[in-house]
Amino acid sequence: MTGGPWDVTPGCDRDCARHARPPLPASATALRGAAFAAAVRRALADGDRLADPARLRAHARALLGALGVRLEGAGPLRAPATGPGTLIVANHISWLDIPALLAVDPVAVLAKREVGGWPVVGGLARRAGTHFIDRTSPRGLPYVVAGLTEILASGRSVAVFPQATTWCTADAGVFRRATFQAALDAGAPVRPVTLTYTQDARPSTVAAFCGPDTFLASLRRVLTARDLAVHVTAHPPLPPGRCRGRRELAALAQDLVRGTSADVPVSQGS
Repeated sequence: MTGGPWDVTPGCDRDCARHARPPLPASATALRGAAFAAAVRRALADGDRLADPARLRAHARALLGALGVRLEGAGPLRAPATGPGTLIVANHISWLDIPALLAVDPVAVLAKREVGGWPVVGGLARRAGTHFIDRTSPRGLPYVVAGLTEILASGRSVAVFPQATTWCTADAGVFRRATFQAALDAGAPVRPVTLTYTQDARPSTVAAFCGPDTFLASLRRVLTARDLAVHVTAHPPLPPGRCRGRRELAALAQDLVRGTSADVPVSQGS
């Protein structure tokens, strides 16, 4: 179904996902696949304990390592403050975005309902405490915002992808405003985060998960990707009251994520 409040027609399709380096041979791919399967089994064996922050971070790092994905980024993503949690807003490129964020700082994640039904990732996401939303239901939008407000007001931090769909690069897509209202209502800071992927330090779209792509097809590409790294860059948090409304807040966060804002200095990840 389409036409929901978060539905966006992506400007990217599966052809956008391309290797920047020659793919790995079949033998190396098979070994990597076996390592990934073993990491998934270990994570699933933790059951409900997977939601424990220390375990969640360790499993996320193990999954990335099994896939041969190098993590580069600074943490934590939560703003250093008492009171409300932090709304972490990131661009969306790949299903790898979620383990990358969790490997830096194991916060709650807001994801589309379809993720819960994906093979492998769906089971892990449910056990990790992911909050799922139905993007096709306009009537559900106020309840999602209210629920997110409640989570933030309780002191817990949540990562969201305001673009509502995946794009092959960080400079595409528009930030939707709805989730920013939750930050305003809860008096929560907003932390913009930029996710980028490289192969041997060259920009790469091989991890992109766009258009009619399937999880298994994307997983096969990642398994064959040589020298793949995900870079997590956390920008300075935007404090409550920094902007007049959710439109301005979403626009400023989007500019920071894209690297097009001169309003607030950017803090680069290590």
